[in-house]
Amino acid sequence: MSRTNYIKALIEDGGDITIGALPPHECVATAADGSNCLAMLVRRDGESLNVLLKRLNKAIGLAWSNDTFVDEVNDGESDLL
Repeated sequence: MSRTNYIKALIEDGGDITIGALPPHECVATAADGSNCLAMLVRRDGESLNVLLKRLNKAIGLAWSNDTFVDEVNDGESDLL
């Protein structure tokens, strides 16, 4: 994974991330840039918060560089991350 901190860049550009419960999921991490949802990731069984944030960072990078938007909430687990 790239060492670029996409989460930091997103927040500095006015975007946001959220982490919390989104029933029926116990933990979801999302990223948005104000007008677009860039990623919605479901925390996997046994996955640490740090690993979830690393996946979110990678998902933001995919959205920005490839227009690839990861939605695990509605589409199920992604094989991109």
